[in-house]
Amino acid sequence: MARILTLTLNPALDLTLRLDSLQPGTVNRSQALVSHAAGKGLNVAQVLADLGHRVTVCGFLGSANAAPFEALFHRRGFLDAFVRVPGETRSNIKLTEHSGRITDINGPGPLVEAEHREALLERLEPIVGGHDAVVVAGSLPQGVEAQWFAVLLRRLGAFGVPLVLDSSGAALRAGLELAPWLVKPNEEELAEVLGVAASEALGAAPRLRAQGVEHVLLSRGAAGASWFGPGIALAACPPRVEVVSTVGAGDSLLAATLHGLLEGWPAERTLRLATAIAAQAVTQLGFGIHDREQLARLEAGVTVTSLA
Repeated sequence: MARILTLTLNPALDLTLRLDSLQPGTVNRSQALVSHAAGKGLNVAQVLADLGHRVTVCGFLGSANAAPFEALFHRRGFLDAFVRVPGETRSNIKLTEHSGRITDINGPGPLVEAEHREALLERLEPIVGGHDAVVVAGSLPQGVEAQWFAVLLRRLGAFGVPLVLDSSGAALRAGLELAPWLVKPNEEELAEVLGVAASEALGAAPRLRAQGVEHVLLSRGAAGASWFGPGIALAACPPRVEVVSTVGAGDSLLAATLHGLLEGWPAERTLRLATAIAAQAVTQLGFGIHDREQLARLEAGVTVTSLA
């Protein structure tokens, strides 16, 4: 199995509350409360670990509430390369309703100063080359601008290690200029950076290949995913499932696709498993592969078709 480095510049402590129905402006009583150390890169890392890979995790972590994250690293066997910064890692509140609707309230997170940004670059220098792929996922924290983010990606790309990017807005726009090996936007994210309607994102996705991106993995929610790569133009549709939370579905899709690529699997097999793992993710709170029998049933129900 591979050794993979994931960068989560803006991790979060996810507080997920399950409600029958959210009633704004009144007292709401939750049916359950679950807390997770999370962030897109960490979510990817957990699925990769369940698929057998060795993972190093890095990014910026608030020192005031680092304990839940450190417990996750210990439990999962992650190598911790995070740079600690003063203050608390942000908390994200997610309100999930019985209907499947989710309301996100995302906190701002700590301020990352120039000294912390430089410390991250210095920490990455000796370790990147020992990995088979680097995944940079998630939003930018306070104090990190798109220009510095581009510097980070350029530094990472100089090592010749396959670079995977999953971000949005200015960060995704800056990253695309450097033509990562693989990008995984959703339809809304891709539409924003390409200046098209969300309904046109699927048709516009191959444009990134023309700009030098080798693999474009487009997540499409309940409609599944589409993948464009060298000799690859596939769409996958998952079976219908009962949605508990959509948090982490795209991260699961990305992790499993990277797994298949690093293992040298055929594209159809890779996308089928990735779509099944993403479908399983929406049936649970938390991240990772927890029920192999359910996953096998979901994988059997995935439909993969050619877009060629």
